[in-house]
Amino acid sequence: MFGVRLRRVSSAQAGKALGLFERNVTISRVNKALDLNMKRDFHVKSQEKNLQSHFRAEPIVRAYSALPKHKPTPWQKKILLWAGRFKREEDIPETVSFEMIEAAKNRVRVKVCYIMIALTIMGCIAMVISGKRAFSKNETLTALNMEKKARLKEEAQKEQADRSN
Repeated sequence: MFGVRLRRVSSAQAGKALGLFERNVTISRVNKALDLNMKRDFHVKSQEKNLQSHFRAEPIVRAYSALPKHKPTPWQKKILLWAGRFKREEDIPETVSFEMIEAAKNRVRVKVCYIMIALTIMGCIAMVISGKRAFSKNETLTALNMEKKARLKEEAQKEQADRSN
């Protein structure tokens, strides 16, 4: 109607365009915030001193790894062994990352679930087999209940006969 033409855009092109848009919006927000700070005179000399002390001539060298280390407890060592991460307890380093412990916990959790599934299936099979054996011997719940009621009825009749004598 107004001469607007729509064209199809692939998802990759749409994602790229959205990423560029988000980056431009973020940059413009930062620029706008800096402009507002300058306009409102929030630029204080103490902040300048902090910035100057922050950027030093010689860099500070720190030796650290990206992952925080943790000394595993005896239980966590057993989990690491069960998960197959290490062969022996002596192979476990003194400190390990939290991610390694969590991965081992997840692996052990999955193994326990598989074991529980197998035990449940074996229990079901055992119940089916015992049910078929009981049915072949005519040991159904109905038959057992009828025998129990007949026995209780005979005992009650004997007690009545003993009381009347």
